[in-house]
Formats: sequence, structure tokens, C-alpha cells
Amino acid sequence: MSSITLKNVIKRYGVGKSANQVIHGVTADILDGEFVVIVGPSGCGKSTLLRMVAGLEEVSGGEISIGNRVVNDLEPSERDIAMVFQNYALYPHMSVFDNMAYGLKIAKVPVDEIKTRVDKAAKILEIGPFLQRKPRELSGGQRQRVAMGRAIVRQPQVFLFDEPLSNLDAKLRAQTRLEIQKLHRELGITSLFVTHDQVEAMTLAQRMIVMNAGVVEQFGTPEEVYTRPATTFVASFMGSPPMNLLKAAPGGKPGTILGVRPEHLLIAPQASSDSWPLRVEAVEMLGAERLVYGRLQHAANDEIIIIRTNEGHAVPTLGATLHATPQADRLHWFDATTSKRL
Repeated sequence: MSSITLKNVIKRYGVGKSANQVIHGVTADILDGEFVVIVGPSGCGKSTLLRMVAGLEEVSGGEISIGNRVVNDLEPSERDIAMVFQNYALYPHMSVFDNMAYGLKIAKVPVDEIKTRVDKAAKILEIGPFLQRKPRELSGGQRQRVAMGRAIVRQPQVFLFDEPLSNLDAKLRAQTRLEIQKLHRELGITSLFVTHDQVEAMTLAQRMIVMNAGVVEQFGTPEEVYTRPATTFVASFMGSPPMNLLKAAPGGKPGTILGVRPEHLLIAPQASSDSWPLRVEAVEMLGAERLVYGRLQHAANDEIIIIRTNEGHAVPTLGATLHATPQADRLHWFDATTSKRL
């Protein structure tokens, strides 16, 4: 196993004035054995960053190290990494066993060692009964486990996952997340996992890199990122539904943006000095909880506010006025100019 160190990593396409820079000086230390998720919206540069670690993209500036080796100029095969892609990339004419063993055969690993490694990986991933089947005979989730098994048998220093769950339905995604967590606990291999799904990021990561437009907005544990977002982007991206961000809330401070999570707004029985009047515009029923969308009735601001309530509350009437009271110790303040946390 090995750590991964990124020092002011830059990626640009083209040269001179026409060059398009897409990664802007990313610096991060991923510890030996750590599971780190890179999360952000489509086009933010997360997959490009992962591909630079893998050696599939050239580094335009900065330094990438795996263990104690700078790998900028090393070929992917020399970096001792294994990658799992969104596309399973399995050979359709080969059995599951042969798909998992193929890389080892190319590397001329002894036959007995190959069988031992494949059988062990198949046991971990619970695909032992399918080793003689062809990929077309497997479900999407089983195919993804075969792809992960192919990476495991390599016994690499680092696992790189590029949105491996994107092709699965919601139930399989949840199930495979649990399998990946179990896999990491058993193997303890340093892992970088790319996703645009903030639920995946929150549930899988020991720490996460939140990216936006090629820049790291925050690097921290899921709890740190959720409870103390470093910027308004992180506050709005991490969380479903997102944090309410208000430029002119009642009692707000000049030059700042006030943030409050939907679960930290309480519906008050009547108006008070610290409550906000809201006109109910929509209600979403989500089983044990409800999301209430209300328009803020404030002279300087009529933005939509989201409140998360549980099934014990009465369903509000559309068009009615509610009074929402923010929990004072759960408020977040951001600089209106820099968007950074105050």
C-alpha cells in the first residue's frame, strides 16, 4: 500500500494563449490505506485528476507521487495501480474467471498463484458460483463485481474508481456501496473514488475532495464538509436537499450570505421576533419526512426556503403562511464577495 501526494497539480489542453486550463493547482495528501472520494458536478475536473494519477493524462504542472515515487513520467503499467471504470470493460467471449485472470496471465504469474488470487477475490465479492459464466449471463451488479475482482487480483498499491456505480439502478448502487466499504475494510488499500453523487461521497469517504471548476473547494471528512462547509458552493452541493442560502434574510448581516440546512428550520406555531414568515408553494412527501417549499415574505428577499419536517407534522396548506424559526446554533455565514465561510 502507498500514500498519494498531489502538489500543485495543473492540467491544461493546448499551448500559449489558446490553452484551456481545467485543473488549477490541486494539492492534497491521501494517507496510506485511506479511502478518499473526489466529488463534484459534471465537468469539474474530477475524472481528469484521477486519470492523471493513473497516467492516462499527462500532467501539465506540479507533481504526483505514489508512495515515495514521483510518477509524472511513468507509464500506467509502472505505477502499480488498478482502475475500475464506469464501463465494466469485460471481454464478452471470456468466462468470469478468465476475465479476472487475464492481466495476471499477461504478467506471466504462475497458474497456481492465479487460481489462488482469483478464488480469494471471488470469495470476497461473493461471485464464486459465477466463475465459469460469461459476462452476458450476469446482472449489472455482478459484472461490476467482476470488474472490481479483476482489480483486486492485481494486488496493487492503489485502487482508482472512476464513477463505477453510474450504470447501476438505485437499489444496486446502495448494495454495491456496502460491498465497496466491506472490500476496503478487508484489503485496506489506498483508494481514490470519483463520483458526482454526493450521497455516494458521504457514505463511502473517510475524507472527500470537493471540486468545482478545477479547484478544490474543501478537503475533509464527510462530517466536516457537511457541518462546516468552507464555501457556498460546498454548502449548496453537499446535502439533499441543499442548504438554504439567503442574501438578505431577516436579521441578516450586511455583506454576508446566511446559510441554514432544511432540517435546522423549525415550524413555529405563531410569529415571533426570530421567526421568518413563509408562503407555502409546494410540499413533497418522502415517506417518513416531508419537504416544505415556502417563499420568504421579506421586503428585501422573496427567495424559496426549504424546510425538512417529519411525518408527525400536519401537512401545510398550499398558499398558507408558516413561521419558520432557524436554530441559532446551526447558522452558517459566508462572505458575499468571496463565497468563503466566515
